[in-house]
Amino acid sequence: MADIRPFLCIRPAKGKAAKIAALPYDVYNRREAREVVEQNPDSFLKIDRAETQFADSIDIYDKKVYQKAHDILWEMVKQGDFIQEESPCYYVYELTMEGRVQTGIVACASIDDYVSGRIKKHENTRAEKEQDRICHVDACNAQTGPIFLAYRANAVIRAAVSRAKEGEALYDFVSEDGIRHRVFCIRDQEDIDSICASFGQIGEIYIADGHHRAASAVKVGLMRRKEHPSYTGNEEFNYFLSVLFPDEELMIMDYNRVVKDLGGATEQDFLEKVRRIFEVSELDEAKKPQEKGQISMYLAKKWYCLKVKAQDQTQDPVAGLDVSLLQSLLLDPELGIFDPKTDARIDFVGGIRGLEELERRVNEDCAVAFAMYPTSIEELFAVADAGRLMPPKSTWFEPKLRSGLFIHEI
Repeated sequence: MADIRPFLCIRPAKGKAAKIAALPYDVYNRREAREVVEQNPDSFLKIDRAETQFADSIDIYDKKVYQKAHDILWEMVKQGDFIQEESPCYYVYELTMEGRVQTGIVACASIDDYVSGRIKKHENTRAEKEQDRICHVDACNAQTGPIFLAYRANAVIRAAVSRAKEGEALYDFVSEDGIRHRVFCIRDQEDIDSICASFGQIGEIYIADGHHRAASAVKVGLMRRKEHPSYTGNEEFNYFLSVLFPDEELMIMDYNRVVKDLGGATEQDFLEKVRRIFEVSELDEAKKPQEKGQISMYLAKKWYCLKVKAQDQTQDPVAGLDVSLLQSLLLDPELGIFDPKTDARIDFVGGIRGLEELERRVNEDCAVAFAMYPTSIEELFAVADAGRLMPPKSTWFEPKLRSGLFIHEI
């Protein structure tokens, strides 16, 4: 069963966490990352995105960029910005967003569980994005960004987490986006053993977010095995840094679509096409879909509720997703958007940005917007359990895990 083990964590020294913690490397472009580091020189982005230390003329994938990441990380360890635990521990990572709390276990997951499929994925990865993090992990000799994993809630783990949260927090701070972050350490051997055993009894673990980081960490581990043919399986490179959350606490937000043109149709003609496909009603105001099978559409400064007809609904775990139904019923046949991964006519807007962002895009540079009902964690599990993949941009998880709070040396 799942091998989820404690580890010797490298983490910020007391008083340093709030300044070091950074959003994941891939939420920024190069300019944005540089601005963050200029405003906060302690930000972990200077390690996760070490091109911020070079002129724009230096390619972000240059070997010297990865070497710089290594040098900054280990210099910070040397000068005491980071400390290392003396014995393997689990950590509790609690995030509070707008009063809603979710709490995960920080641990290391087995690359063998990933390879065998016990740790399940629901997205494909792109080779070029994998290669970037492969180079980063290999050069730093450490995993610096945790993979966001999910599991079906377990009473024993829940109780151990609750006990840990009764103690004093290692870190307790509110980030610039209003998210409160608290971290606790689980050092009690009885709790460590019970958590390890409980994960061992859980059949499946799911990647919620961080597919590229996971694939990259695993590939570095497999590279290290080739370099050390007498490996035992206990070496740190056989495991990757993760935060595991129970399904009952996770929130998936909507991941919405905007399309830049109507494929040559007028707004009225397009609306008539939509009416033939969906049950359509005009809304008095901007309103998100209220249930699965509903889509809110913004067209010509008006909002509409689109409801999938009963004849088009399906129990297939992928084809039955709302994002799949929008694609198969409308975007593909009526707008000619055959591959949303590559078609420049479609763009994706995370639900965290609200309906106002969809209105802004249509009013400025797009023709129509679709607000989706969020994919559920149960739907994600069903797709992964079926060995299938979700359409691109199906899930948007909030809040985002911070990098720099937990580092796993390999």
